[in-house]
Amino acid sequence: MRTLILIATGLGVVALLLWRTSPARHHAAAGLFTVVWLVVVGWNLSTGLAHGYTLGEELPIHLVLFGVPVIAAWAWIGLRRPRARRSDH
Repeated sequence: MRTLILIATGLGVVALLLWRTSPARHHAAAGLFTVVWLVVVGWNLSTGLAHGYTLGEELPIHLVLFGVPVIAAWAWIGLRRPRARRSDH
C-alpha cells in the first residue's frame, strides 16, 4: 500500500508542477522534480534499510517508485511538445 501511495504522490506532484509551470519551463520543472524525487526515494530507501530490509529487497521497489513518476513527467513533456510540420514536397 505504501508503494502505491508514494507512486500516486509522485504522479500528483508531477501533474501539479507541470500544470502550474509555463510550457517554456517544463524541462526545468521536470529536471528539478527528477532531482527532488531522487532525494525523496533515497530517503525512503534508507528508512527501509534501517528497518532491516536488505538492499536486494528494497532496490527493485525503489526503482519503480522513482521511475514511474519521472518517466511520466518526461513522457508528458515529450507528448505535449509541438511537432514540426512535415511537408510532402
